[in-house]
Amino acid sequence: MLKRYMHNRERYFAMLNANRIVREFEWGTEFVKENANGDDPRQIFREYSKRMLANSDEFFHLPEITDYELNDKQLIWTSTIETPSPENNTAYARFFPFDKDKKSAVVILPHWNARAGSYFDLCKVFNRVGVSALRLTLPYHEERMPPELERADYLVAPNVGRTLQSLRQSVVDTRAAVAWLKLQGYQRIGVVGTSIGSCVGFFAFAHDLTIDAGVFNHVSGYVADVVWQGLSTYHVKEGIGNNVSLDELREFWLPISPMVYIDKLSKMPPRPQRYIYTLYDLTFPVDLSRDMMRSLREHKIEHSAVKIPCGHYTLGEKPWVYLDGWKIVSFLRKHLR
Repeated sequence: MLKRYMHNRERYFAMLNANRIVREFEWGTEFVKENANGDDPRQIFREYSKRMLANSDEFFHLPEITDYELNDKQLIWTSTIETPSPENNTAYARFFPFDKDKKSAVVILPHWNARAGSYFDLCKVFNRVGVSALRLTLPYHEERMPPELERADYLVAPNVGRTLQSLRQSVVDTRAAVAWLKLQGYQRIGVVGTSIGSCVGFFAFAHDLTIDAGVFNHVSGYVADVVWQGLSTYHVKEGIGNNVSLDELREFWLPISPMVYIDKLSKMPPRPQRYIYTLYDLTFPVDLSRDMMRSLREHKIEHSAVKIPCGHYTLGEKPWVYLDGWKIVSFLRKHLR
């Protein structure tokens, strides 16, 4: 009965916004290779995926940034990943400092299509427990959204190459936010991401030892499988159509799939990490979450696991949102303060 109720609520919340657009499939080879010159796009992405997996530190590398600017608590800088959309090439983050010390700070990564001002309340809760917070605007969101969009459709799209670039940019911008906090003198830094922000935070965590602790709010191992099975991405799958199979898409998008970095994480020094997933999730289906948790256990990665009996959207509703917030804040406060 609870499962049926939660699934009905998930479908209700997912369909509240009627502005999802089914966009045409595109290979987007120009986002990963200049002058494809008619080469087979499948071969281009197979080779690119293999190369980036072997050199993931290069894929998510953060060059030095020299133009950070903080004005009235808004931090801006030029993203080091240049995209065809000028608006998207400036990164934004809202700063919520804890004024008494610079012992700890956390970078907050919102969910896909998060509205302006979302997660500000979470930032303020962190302040109350003595932790500064920096809430990042993900690529193609808010000020970064090109005029032709109503939703952040370019972040996860039926465009193979653009999606690779967009999530790569998300990670590099996250690492830039962490680097800025380090420049300000913060001693310990955590990261917390929700939904797609969870994936982004995980990639950053697995490639940046300056991140001392992480909370990953919603868990899934493969972006392709989420698109294929997830309630919130039906329009992306419809746009992909029969142009590629799930197996092909999973292969092409391996560089932006958390599962492939579990082995890398297992070889890094242990750090506090918490994974939160919901039992009635139709967006990050629970079997995908369980696969990810199983892999963490098989690789003997010490971690905290939290299961919450609701769904993806209902996690943002009372009382679950309070439980979720407590699980996030209490964990990071314990390990950062």
